Amino acid sequence: MKNILLPTDFSENAWNATEYALDLFKDDECIFHLLNTYTPAIVHSRFMAVNTEGRLLEDACHSASEKGLKQLLNRLSRTIKNPKHQFNTISSFNILTEEIKEAVEELHIDMIITGTKGASGLKEIFLGSNTVRIIKSNMACPVLVVPETYKFEHPKEIALVTGFIRNFDASVIEPLKQIAVHLGASVRIMHINEKEQLNKYQKSNLYTLEEYLSEVPTSVHWMPRFSSKAHVIQTFIEELGIDMLAMVHYKHGFLQELTREPVIKKMAFHTSIPLLTIPE
Repeated sequence: MKNILLPTDFSENAWNATEYALDLFKDDECIFHLLNTYTPAIVHSRFMAVNTEGRLLEDACHSASEKGLKQLLNRLSRTIKNPKHQFNTISSFNILTEEIKEAVEELHIDMIITGTKGASGLKEIFLGSNTVRIIKSNMACPVLVVPETYKFEHPKEIALVTGFIRNFDASVIEPLKQIAVHLGASVRIMHINEKEQLNKYQKSNLYTLEEYLSEVPTSVHWMPRFSSKAHVIQTFIEELGIDMLAMVHYKHGFLQELTREPVIKKMAFHTSIPLLTIPE
């Protein structure tokens, strides 16, 4: 039984991510945990929190959260008919990332699936602020980000972007391996050439990665650094028909660089396909 966490703000964007999750795991027995958090701004003040006005506002937000989750369950019951799927709701007065961390640990969450409003211009923020916070919090399980308008297509090609500069641990690669095997998908290992050739350390890491993915059809692709890394990745996605992009969230790694807002505004990088981030 898989445990999948679906953060929701009751938007169509969140609903789209929920539909994707249900399609992705349509053949698996799963419990989908629908999570909504609320933190009224007025309650952030200790003085107002103990004030009658603060308590009334918190109660109103709690009621709205519970009502939204009930409506979401009703919508799911009308549109989704899968006996393998169960649903659980969580309404919490907490900061989103903190509540997710607690849920991951307590509910043994296998994956977090969340939506994002894809960037359409230079002033857009990469992935949306809540999604960025979830990724940067380095959750203890993979996070799958689904673009706002992306409709489910069975993933056949998964791209793993790596510089081979860190050792690959079996526990890090296992989530990618599992989802590739589960989907019958190929993994395209993509490396952006910073130098003419790999050093001995990088070659060793490449060999280790290929060994871990030996059960999955894999290939290695060397992309020239002809522009920004974000542009190179986008070109690779389009040229090879990639259905899902995967990155390991290393500290000070490329993914962390992408989630810094000033860098994002300059690069205008956006996800046109689902992005799977794997914890280090």
